[in-house]
Amino acid sequence: MRSILGFIIFVLVIIGTLLFFSGKEYPRIPDDGFHAGVNDAAACVACHGPGKQYKIKKKHPPKFECLKCHRRKVK
Repeated sequence: MRSILGFIIFVLVIIGTLLFFSGKEYPRIPDDGFHAGVNDAAACVACHGPGKQYKIKKKHPPKFECLKCHRRKVK
């Protein structure tokens, strides 16, 4: 019984450590006039899509589900 409890604690510590170090902070959506009406990915792609002036970087994942990762800045 004691070894099972030790094993469970060990597994929980490992999972907690992995979750702690895997957390990623994504850039926030600016709180300015340009981004005031942004509420879906189509609004983001209008300025940040392929061939646009403020296109996303090449290393950015090719998903256009912007609001899954990027959130508004909290005041």
